[in-house]
Amino acid sequence: MKLLVVDDEERIRDIIKKYAVFEGYTVEEAGNGMEAVEKCRLTAYDLIIMDVMMPELDGFSAVREIRRFSQTPVLMLSARGEEYDRIHGFELGIDDYVVKPFSPRELVMRVGAILKRSGKTDAQPQEQVTMGDLVVDFSARRVTLAGQVLDLSPKEYDLLFYMVRNRGLALSREKLLAEVWGYDFYGDDRTLDTHIKLLRKRLGPYADRITTLRGVGYRFEKE
Repeated sequence: MKLLVVDDEERIRDIIKKYAVFEGYTVEEAGNGMEAVEKCRLTAYDLIIMDVMMPELDGFSAVREIRRFSQTPVLMLSARGEEYDRIHGFELGIDDYVVKPFSPRELVMRVGAILKRSGKTDAQPQEQVTMGDLVVDFSARRVTLAGQVLDLSPKEYDLLFYMVRNRGLALSREKLLAEVWGYDFYGDDRTLDTHIKLLRKRLGPYADRITTLRGVGYRFEKE
């Protein structure tokens, strides 16, 4: 499933993307309504998350333009929760309206509900990845090695799940800290190195799947 997240605040886009990618969605971004319209002309998205207050072209106007050529489901974000704004959005054909500040987890659940209602249930987020004797089960939050369940800490699970979902990609230290520990994390980045070391120890013969990229970060290698 491919989502388009449209918001002029990069921080908001990053937070939504973090949770959406963790649930298995592919995410593209736009920083204003005009850019969103152009992207929608070129790419078929499964759902659009659209902010209202943006420069160049506001969210309502962008949805109006998109509706001229596409019926892609739209979830509207806004700091304004007045009834008039919500009604105006629904009159334009949006599918849901969420007021800021919002829970990212709830937002992604609303995305799933919209996609289910729209009949787009044939492409669900990947629930399990098997690499030889190593099985990473996202839905059960369980990792097994040669049939034995690994006893991982919560952050070890989060780190491994994120890296496996993004296997083959170079992940910077900053990106890993932000995505796994949160964008408000101000601790020592040696925390990441410690967890990588622990994960390698847990993974045994699969430890070399986690490659160190000098001066950059880490990469979980594909098979």
